[in-house]
Order: sequence, then C-alpha cells, then structure tokens
Amino acid sequence: MGFSRFALILFTVALLSSPVLSDLVLSKVDRRIYLTSQIVRTTATLRVENEGSELVSEVLLAYPELQAKNLAYLTVSLNEGKGKQKVSTDGLPIEVVSPKNMPPALSFYSVTLPKGLAPGDSLTLDVMAVFTHALQPFPEKITQADIQLVVFQDSAYYLSPYAVKVQSLSVKLPDARIESYTKLENTKVHGSEIKYGPHENLPAFSYSPISIHFESNQPFSNAQEVEREIEISHWGNVQITEHYKLIHGGAQSKGEFSRLDFQARPNVRGASAVRYLVATLPPRAHSVYYRDEIGNISTSHLWSDSKKTELLIEPRYPMFGGWRTAFTIGYGLPLQDFLFQSEGKRFLNITFSSPMVELVIDKLIVKVVLPEGSKDISVSTPFPVKQWQETKISHLDIDGRPVVVLEKINVVPEHNKYFQVYYKFNKLSMLREPLMLISGFFFLFVACIVYTRADISISKSSASYLAKQQWEEVQAAIQQVESIINRCLATHDKLEASLRDLSRTGDVQTCKAARKAADGLLKDLSKELKPLLAFLQSSPSASQILPKVEDLVAKEKELQERVMTKHSTVVDAYERKSAGKDIENRVALQQQKITALKQEVDDLLEYIDEI
Repeated sequence: MGFSRFALILFTVALLSSPVLSDLVLSKVDRRIYLTSQIVRTTATLRVENEGSELVSEVLLAYPELQAKNLAYLTVSLNEGKGKQKVSTDGLPIEVVSPKNMPPALSFYSVTLPKGLAPGDSLTLDVMAVFTHALQPFPEKITQADIQLVVFQDSAYYLSPYAVKVQSLSVKLPDARIESYTKLENTKVHGSEIKYGPHENLPAFSYSPISIHFESNQPFSNAQEVEREIEISHWGNVQITEHYKLIHGGAQSKGEFSRLDFQARPNVRGASAVRYLVATLPPRAHSVYYRDEIGNISTSHLWSDSKKTELLIEPRYPMFGGWRTAFTIGYGLPLQDFLFQSEGKRFLNITFSSPMVELVIDKLIVKVVLPEGSKDISVSTPFPVKQWQETKISHLDIDGRPVVVLEKINVVPEHNKYFQVYYKFNKLSMLREPLMLISGFFFLFVACIVYTRADISISKSSASYLAKQQWEEVQAAIQQVESIINRCLATHDKLEASLRDLSRTGDVQTCKAARKAADGLLKDLSKELKPLLAFLQSSPSASQILPKVEDLVAKEKELQERVMTKHSTVVDAYERKSAGKDIENRVALQQQKITALKQEVDDLLEYIDEI
C-alpha cells in the first residue's frame, strides 16, 4: 500500500462525505493496533452519541478497500462501561452495505444495534478487526544472518463517516527496535509502544497517513491451503485428519543456507525462520500422528493435561522466507465429548478451524464425514461460509457416506469457534456393517463346506477324462521301461568292472561267474520288458512316443550284444595266455562301438524324459 494512493483515497472520501450521517458523533475513540505477530489485530472503543432528532438503529464502520481485502475477522460488541464488557457470544449483527453517494474506494459495514439509539443517548461499542498480510517485508529479500524488518501503514486518525471529538491511537510492537516511524503532533514512544494523540475535533473521514518500519522476527507461518476432515463413527470415535500446505510468508531468503551456522546460533542465523508449530488439541485427544509424503516425522512432542493437549511439531528443515512444506497431522477424539442429541436429531459440536497457534490460512476446507444413512442434514456456523455436500465411499459402504463441505478464505485463529452439524440417524443402521461382515464370513464358510464335500471332478465317462487316464497309464509304462533300461545299463557296468578285475588279478573263474549272473539278470529284464512294449504298441496315446521307445530298446539290445561279445573275447584271450597288448588290439573296435551305442542310449533316455 503506497502512501500516495492511500492519501488520495482518504482525500477523495473526505470531499464526498455524506451529510446524512451527521446525526451520530463519536465523542471518544480509543484505538489500539497490535503488531506483535504476523496477524494485525486492532481494537477500538467507540463512544457513540446521537445528536439528531430520530432513533438510530445502525452504526457504520468504514475501511479502505485495500484494508478490507485483508480483513479476516470483524466483531462488534456492546460495552456496559466501567471496563465490563457485556457478555455476548456472537456479538452484534454485521453486514456489508453500500451506502449511497459513497465512493467505491471504501468498504462499509453496518452494525445493527439491539435496541436502537434514541436522540440524546449514547453507548459504547468495542470493535475488533483482524487483518492478514498487512505487514510488508522491507527489504523484501534477506540473507540467513539478517534480521527481518517489516513496514506497517495506516492512518493516525480513526477513519469514520462520523465526526470524532477526541481520539487516540496506540501501536504495540514486538520489540523496542524501531527503524523509523511517522512523527506527528503529540507522538510519544515508550519502549515497544508508539502513541499518537490525543487529537480533538476531527471531521468525518479525517486522515493522517503513518508508516512504521520495525524489526519483527516472528515467523510468518502461512498455510496456502488446509483440508480438515472430521469423520464421525458412532462406534465411539471422531477422527480428525488435517492436510497442510505451508509457506513462510516473510522476507524472501537469498543466498546460501548453512545448517551448521543455524544449529550453532539459531537465534542469530535464522531468527525469523519457522522452526516449529504448536497445535492446541482437545484434552482427550489420542492416537496423534504427524507425517508427510515420505513417511512418519519423529520431531514432535506431545503434552496433555485435564484442559488441553499440546502438540509441538518441527518440520524436516527450518523454513526461511519463501520456503514451502506439506504435512499431515491426525488424531482421534472421544465421540461423547462432541456428539449430542436434541429434538430427535444428533448434532456435532466442534471447532471450525485449525488448532495451530498464530497460523494464517488462505483457504480452509472443512469436510464433515457423517455415517452412512444420515439424512436431514443442516449446518450452523458463527460466520458466513461456502458449503455444499458430496459423497465418500469407504470400506463396507453401499450408498456412500454423506460429506458436508465448508470452505472459507482468509482464516485466522479467531475463526476457531464451535459450529454444529445436525442430522438424523437410525440406530439400526449401525448394524449394517456388522451384519455384512457376519454374512460374508457365513457364506464363505458355506462355500468352503460345499467345495470340500462336492465332487467337482470331470466325469469318468467323458472323452477328456479317458484320454487323460490313458496318457497317465502310458507315462507309467514308459517310466517302467526307463527303469528296466537303467538296470540293464547297470548290469553292463558290472561286466565292465569284472573285466577290469580280471586284468588286475587274472582270476578267470570269477569273471565267468559275473558273466553268468549278468546273463540271468538280463534275461529276466527282457521278460519284464515285453508286456510293457506290447501295451505301448496297443495304446493310441503312445503313438507319438512309441518309435523312440522301440528305438531305445533296440539300441540297448545291440549294446548288450556288443558288451557280451567283448567280454567273451577278453576271457578267451586270458585263457590262451595272450599278451595284454594283443587283447587290447582285438577289442579296440568293439569298444568304440560300445561307446557310441552308450551315447545314443543316453540321448534317447533324455529325450523320453523331456516328453
């Protein structure tokens, strides 16, 4: 907000002031501005007098358009005097109005008086306004070692469509270090407080621009969006889940960041950084968690007593100006503390905004997830909000759960008031999910019983079953053939071993005995093989593999004959006392054929195994 534009606006308004509003006079205005955090709070005590001849039922409050854009919260209440404020939970009704003959550079708010102000009477109003984004960092960019300086601009005079007899202004700063400030008549500085006035006999729409440049190392925690989901379970729990998109709204950080410097001197090398956030939860909050997209964040601390539960969370990294982060917190609450019944309806009574301390929220979305089957839903909020309904599908839902969605922009801690969601719910609907689970398990067990007891195999008279059975019989026969062939090969190996023993010991009789035993065993195996070959030759299922089996049997028979011939030749040579070299020459050709036949038999066995 520039000085020239601000002054021009007020000057134009002063020229166009309306004489219709002259019946009311502000006999005394005591205004206070608190700049101790990023949220600017102003309070004004107005002594209003009716000097006209007619009853007045409303009082107008005026704010420049640039201020009205940042006006987050406004409340007005009656003051009985003697420092005692009248007890009022909602304050007086306020609505935005557009009086005639007023310039568009001002925004007007009409405060409705409960009884009206008679001619000659007076009353005292306490006005509280809360502004966001009203402090502008200057300089706009700082390094890690710099302090944060901000500028605040306003008017030393109370902007009002009514004449003011006496007024004063007090500005409270977070620290006594003030870079500069506008000096007017009757301006005093006491430590961290600047006082303007008193000023007397000010006409309507009086103005006097002021600017205060001061140190403010308070963290500017600004949530660009917060989505708060409140899920009601009639089984005894209210689950709260809050998603935050946070940014440091202060002076932008420039240069490099040194974690070593920050950890060594955090109050100097990062005085304005957001190091932690504090959330004030209800006293019986439980199952509290703090996480982000990566996973659980362990840098959090939780304290609780009979009045509150306090959660302190630290981001994964200290946040400097312009830095962003996103995280989620969640916790459960006892249902009986927040759900009540009235006139045949149930209603949820819970706070509206985030529990974070001194957090500015640009956009807040509150979703209240009601139990499935809820109907006749209505909402009561202490301030205007945008609302609609949607449906959420969760586990074991049929039609989905109704969701009341509330949206509000420019939210401050003063908005964290109780609101109510009313709905009707049939108790029998609570049995829906348990009955679904019981029915599901019941039918599952019934299906298992039917499956284990029912015969679901293929009919024994079908062609596929018969073909499968025949193939299984063929496989069994082939396995027996392979077993017999392997036994024959083992017998061949024994004959070869007897010849090696003969060459070592020269015992011919032992070698002949081994030959005789082998002949008997091979004859028996040949008898076992004949019925198996006959079965395979008669089975249609074995037509593809039968040639290989027959080839295997033939090769083994030929191998058997070669081995027997070699054995007889060697034994006869030993009986004739032939030389060892002569014996080797006589059986060399036979040995080559035996080796080749063994390889062919092994290849056929491997091929049949793969089939």
